[in-house]
Amino acid sequence: MKQWNDTGANQAMIANEQGAQSIGRREFLGGAAAATALIGGGVAAGVGSLASPAIAQQPAQFPDGFLWGTSTSSYQIEGAATADGRGPSIWDTLSHTPGKVLNNDTGDVAADHYNRYLEDVALMADAGLKAYRFSIAWPRIQPTGSGPANAKGLDFYDRLVDALLRRGIEPWPCLYHWDLPQALQDRGGWTNRDIADWFADYALIVAGRLGDRAKNWVMLNEPSVVAIFGHGVGGHAPDLRGRENFCAAIHHQNLAQGRALSALRAVGAKDWKLGTVLSVQPVKPSPGNDANRHAAAQWDAVWNRSCLDPLFKGQYPDSLIADFKPLIKQGDMEAIRQPIDFLGLNYYSRMHQVTDPGGLFGTNFGPSPEGTKYTDMGWPVEPEGLYEQLIDFRDNYGNIPVYVTENGASYGDWVGPTGKAEDGGRIFYIRDHLLACHRAIKDGANLKGYFVWTLLDNFEWGFGYTQHFGLVQVDRETMQRRPKASYYWYGDVAKSNEVPL
Repeated sequence: MKQWNDTGANQAMIANEQGAQSIGRREFLGGAAAATALIGGGVAAGVGSLASPAIAQQPAQFPDGFLWGTSTSSYQIEGAATADGRGPSIWDTLSHTPGKVLNNDTGDVAADHYNRYLEDVALMADAGLKAYRFSIAWPRIQPTGSGPANAKGLDFYDRLVDALLRRGIEPWPCLYHWDLPQALQDRGGWTNRDIADWFADYALIVAGRLGDRAKNWVMLNEPSVVAIFGHGVGGHAPDLRGRENFCAAIHHQNLAQGRALSALRAVGAKDWKLGTVLSVQPVKPSPGNDANRHAAAQWDAVWNRSCLDPLFKGQYPDSLIADFKPLIKQGDMEAIRQPIDFLGLNYYSRMHQVTDPGGLFGTNFGPSPEGTKYTDMGWPVEPEGLYEQLIDFRDNYGNIPVYVTENGASYGDWVGPTGKAEDGGRIFYIRDHLLACHRAIKDGANLKGYFVWTLLDNFEWGFGYTQHFGLVQVDRETMQRRPKASYYWYGDVAKSNEVPL
């Protein structure tokens, strides 16, 4: 998950919330049948649809073997911040700094997944999900960021992987989802070139323990977001700023990813699948000014291509070469350009850019087209952008196997008279993005699976616990799990391999 702002989003968000409430307060009578009945009104309610009117009553059938799952991240759900030898992470440091997170929330307890993982695995299994992308907390494995492994930290992921396999769920470990050991940040973190080797060593430790059972390995989650919000404009841990810090963080993550891929490939089993996860969002100029076209192209290079192009083409975008040149040493680009078995795509919306001389690269977020609807985070709802991005991978990056490894939305929910947690807006959002996936597959995109973000309401970074992305409510006092209407709806999609229209 990431955070960004759109000018004017707050007013649109209020209107969207009002619309979502009028939809979601309709009675759910239980399970997917009731949810499907509600979905039938989605177009009239203004959510929009990619379905063709000629086949509006026919479910969108996905290919045999299409993988349905969910994604989470360690700091956002695990809690147990000091249990069993875990060291502090940069997000522990930031969240305990007054004023850095809304309500001064922290991930100390989060969703208490560390202690309740069996309950959460059961929720996934009951929903019919067949894959779970979770992240490994580097500070649990190496509390000081390097050196010998902490056996108790590895033991937790052993238990989790075994629990998943017992319930027929494929484990998809992600080696890094933003919770860098604070001890490594004290040595420069992602601005220190040595981190590429530290990360490769860590990857070998984790895969050496879990690789006899876990076969699908994700290197990094959203390196561009780490670099932009953690190192360029601030707000995310470690809360650095500046163009040089951004470039160093991008290049060293790219290099660490390449080193880890190479190291795992050298020792790995033949049935391992190695990949990574990027946040890739089509960038559009905000309406009203032709100069915004240049801003959009520049931000596309910064957010998207600075990770895609080195991995697939062995080069940085032309508009950024001067910025990266001082960081590149002989052999770097060859080390970064590693073959991968799959690419994970995290998609939430398009990005709309305006020219801003004060921006990190001369751009900033601007208004979306008139009439755009927004989630409770103020993010545009644009399922067509997901289709566009999948087609871009088809046409410009070799049509590699792709999994949507994050897609979801923050919407309010409430407990209705029947005792169910209602969240109709989320169902509409997921439904229309799945229809975009279905359309892209029909048009030749090599899409193999979809992981919804996310299973549980969690610690949403700088927003603390104020935003709710989960299919399942988590009571902040008792940690009780309460599945929402979207949980039942998505579960029936996974079980039937089709999306009702």
